[in-house]
Amino acid sequence: MTKHMGLALDLSFSHMEGRWRLPGSWVGRQFPDLSMYREIASIAERGRMDMIFFGDGTGIPSAWENSRDAAIRWGAGWPRQDMSPFIAALSQVTTNIGFGLTYSSTYMHPFYVARLLNSLDHVTGGRMAFNVVTSSRPADAANYGFGQLMDHDERYVRMEEFMDVCQALWRSVDEDAMLWDRATGHVADPGKIRAIDHHGKYFDVAGPLNSVPSPQGAPVILQAGGSPRGIAASARFADVIFAGAHDKASMSKHRSALDAALVLAGRDPSDVGIFWDIQLVVAETPEDAIARKNQLFGLLPIEAVGAHVSANAGMDFSTLPPKFVLGELHERIMASNASPKGIVGALIDEHGADYEMSRDDFFEYAWRQASGYDHTVAGSYTEVADELEAMFEASGERGGFMVAHPQATPRDLVDVVGLLIPELRRRGRFRTEYEGSTLRDTLGIGPFDRTPRATPSLVG
Repeated sequence: MTKHMGLALDLSFSHMEGRWRLPGSWVGRQFPDLSMYREIASIAERGRMDMIFFGDGTGIPSAWENSRDAAIRWGAGWPRQDMSPFIAALSQVTTNIGFGLTYSSTYMHPFYVARLLNSLDHVTGGRMAFNVVTSSRPADAANYGFGQLMDHDERYVRMEEFMDVCQALWRSVDEDAMLWDRATGHVADPGKIRAIDHHGKYFDVAGPLNSVPSPQGAPVILQAGGSPRGIAASARFADVIFAGAHDKASMSKHRSALDAALVLAGRDPSDVGIFWDIQLVVAETPEDAIARKNQLFGLLPIEAVGAHVSANAGMDFSTLPPKFVLGELHERIMASNASPKGIVGALIDEHGADYEMSRDDFFEYAWRQASGYDHTVAGSYTEVADELEAMFEASGERGGFMVAHPQATPRDLVDVVGLLIPELRRRGRFRTEYEGSTLRDTLGIGPFDRTPRATPSLVG
């Protein structure tokens, strides 16, 4: 039987780094105008897409030239809003499409996040997903009182404990605990509500959650760790993985690494899909699509590109010498506890650690990454459908694609819904209607396991 792929919409950067001024973008309305998001949600739901996803960050990039000026001037990695109130509003004008919300386990507290997501799951009627991330940008750390980044692997230790607490809190009130009995006046059954008494390395949480169980029991959990440590963490608790889709070989490699980690965690790999991050330009003809993709040329000057990649790597790339060795640069980045899977890690995967690179070549590569040019699939709707099918098959036909920050919004989203999705349906690769009412139903994920269990004690 032909398997359906999932399609979600990633709006994390749709208003940043020049996309807002490309032809096909809104004129006269700017981020964070709620009316724009209402229109986007309506278009995406009309296409029966799985969810709308919002990434996040809480600092203005400041690594480039030790200044925020370039990021502020060019909209590199900012501005951002907390999207939880936007999701609450959008859920009232939609019926089925899900919503992915991002919070950092490095800086947030699990009781607050578990309670907020419980409330949003009620407001949306069971359509919430939680994208739990570790944070590796110094600008974010500074806003939470951290003078330096937490050790890379330790960030995942904290994430695992964070999720243990969240899941214990979501289990702390049984599904049938609430009585609301008018005759007796009893609100709930005390025997079905339990403290969690968690005492760990990072958190002490008594519990229980002082909230009514939500429609899904818990939100769908998304996670995007790409390093070996990140993959191991995500295998413990994630329902869906979010990963980059740069070529079919790397997708297959990531899928294999995740499957091995899931087996070690005692989970069935067939239960966990990967949504691959991809940018699309879909048109009636290949020529039109390529011409629109090429509008990215000249969109970002070097300082905008530098602000983007410096923030993600945690170092000032304006100080690069005319030539440098990739491995030596990577060691400097790793010493600061930034992510090992950033731009320099990708270059090492491609060229090797001993490769000597010029500054000019580095910024050409950085421009392609920051603009998304290097991972934008552009073509006629049949060509793009061919490529998505091939990628889907190469990565095990479990999951789908996160259509990332359309090049021009709303035009490129309209073309995905109006041209690409009908073609995928014709091939039997995409749904015609939503199944069920919750996001778990839409994604084909089983119900949240509410069985009470002890949280590990990680003191020390």
